[in-house]
Amino acid sequence: MNVHAAALAKTHRFDEQTTAFAGDVIDDLSQHPKRLSPKYFYDATGSELFEQITLLPEYYPTRTELGILRDRASEVAAIIPEGAALVEFGAGATTKVRLLLEQCAFGAYVPVDISGDFLKAQADALRKDFPALSVYPVAADFTAPFALPDAVKAMPKVGFFPGSTLGNFEPHEACAFLRSAREILGEGARMVIGVDLEKDERILYDAYNDAAGVTARFNLNVMVRINRELGGNFDTNAFMHRAIYNRDRHRIEMHLISKKAQTVRVLGRSFSFRAGETIHTESSYKYSLERFTALARGSGWTALESWTDPAGMFSVHALVASD
Repeated sequence: MNVHAAALAKTHRFDEQTTAFAGDVIDDLSQHPKRLSPKYFYDATGSELFEQITLLPEYYPTRTELGILRDRASEVAAIIPEGAALVEFGAGATTKVRLLLEQCAFGAYVPVDISGDFLKAQADALRKDFPALSVYPVAADFTAPFALPDAVKAMPKVGFFPGSTLGNFEPHEACAFLRSAREILGEGARMVIGVDLEKDERILYDAYNDAAGVTARFNLNVMVRINRELGGNFDTNAFMHRAIYNRDRHRIEMHLISKKAQTVRVLGRSFSFRAGETIHTESSYKYSLERFTALARGSGWTALESWTDPAGMFSVHALVASD
């Protein structure tokens, strides 16, 4: 963490998570070009906006992945040990995990997410609908090492990472995450993971620049969060959302673009923007089946199965920890 940011955060008596948020924001806005981590999209408002995005007609990943999980549920269940603990990295809405819970005989469910309030609400809803299932939510940054609850340590482990979130990582970060997940889950673990595939660029552009402007509000909300939690003074009307496809790097990039020359203050630090200067808030890498399985293999996992929809828009992979 930036030392000055840490001192300011201590002065403001922030809790541990907000102190980390403060340090990352100060560090990221000090970079050239400026950036912000996409993990901070998901406060309560951001999580709700993302759920709205998943229902948009332009946004194909969620409904396509759900279709694969429904159509292939029995095949997914066949690779999952009975009585295993299902560990969901970055748990959000429970729509997808319910498909696995209905089909497989899990001994426990461990949702892991940085947004503690949202996580608790989702866990409570699952307990009502699956009263025989033990649910152990863990409020943590799933991209960093964390401890599993003692109650599940002796169970076989299955990781669940749906929604193409892996694409938000740079390739070396994706490799680091997969290695970390393997370490957390342990020997012989399984992993079920969603991966978005390369496709026509117009489909990609429309998915991240929806006509209703929900993705724009989702992107701008990170500034609202900085203002609320870190005393920032971002004027969201002075920035606009833009998503572009970077063909050379196989990724969608989301940016917040300054409409004018301006200065923003966060925790006593000033950050100047030129007109047209951007903050890079998210990348979403798109993979071929071959590139993803190679990435998994280099990260300590062996591919067991890969499933796609008929149009080849999205993929779901079952992996096993390599010996």
